[in-house]
Amino acid sequence: MGRKGKTQNHTAKELAGKQFAATVNRGGGTAGIQDRKGGAAGHAKYQCPVCKQAAPDPKSAQAHFESKHPKETFDIEKWSNLHTAHGGTTQGVAVKGSAKK
Repeated sequence: MGRKGKTQNHTAKELAGKQFAATVNRGGGTAGIQDRKGGAAGHAKYQCPVCKQAAPDPKSAQAHFESKHPKETFDIEKWSNLHTAHGGTTQGVAVKGSAKK
C-alpha cells in the first residue's frame, strides 16, 4: 500500500507480464488454425491400416485393433506413422514466442 499523497506505481514484474501477453502468439485466429488441428498429420501418430482410425501411441493402437478387428493379427509395423510421413505435427504457432521482440 502506498503512502499518503504518493501514487502507486506498477511493478516491473507486472509490466513485463503485460508486455509478454501483448506480444506472444497464443495460437488464436487464422495463424493458429493449422496448429490447433495438429497440422497435416494431426495430433495422433499412428493410423490403422484397416479403418484409418488414428491412435496416439502403440498401446492405444493395439487396444483399438484388438477391439475393432479381432479376426486379424496386430502388427505395429503395418500402421502408418503420420508424423514421419508429414514431417512432424505442426510449426508450434501456439507455443512459440512472438517474432516481434
